[in-house]
Amino acid sequence: MKIDGMNIDIIRELKQGKKSFKRIADKLSITENTVRSRVNKLQEEGVLEICGLVDPATLPGHRIVIIGVKLSEINLVEKGEEISKLKGVISVSVVTGRFDLLTTVLFKKGFGLLEFYTEEVSQIQGIRSVETFVVYKSYNLKVPYIF
Repeated sequence: MKIDGMNIDIIRELKQGKKSFKRIADKLSITENTVRSRVNKLQEEGVLEICGLVDPATLPGHRIVIIGVKLSEINLVEKGEEISKLKGVISVSVVTGRFDLLTTVLFKKGFGLLEFYTEEVSQIQGIRSVETFVVYKSYNLKVPYIF
């Protein structure tokens, strides 16, 4: 799918997910049906997902942790996909630098760092080392609530 300027404008307007297609259409001087069909196409193609996001700092007992992962294998994409399916994982990125993967994880009361490493990460073969970065304060961080 080709992402044109109008698609980008519609996506930008959907930053506030509850904005109606009518309001977007009026602002962009296009029809409501055009907005609806483009949004549907963007969703079908996997370009756009409309979902509720939360600020984890506002949720009692919740914490975000970023984990740098070094692999002993070169199958970065396969391992990234495998790790992305673990409980608590919000995202995994294949990156350059001293880590192979950066993983963002949401913890809650009863499921913290210890449980994540012993119950989840221990199932993954080929991890050489990890480094944990606990997020104490973040700006503009909103995540899907996955529990």
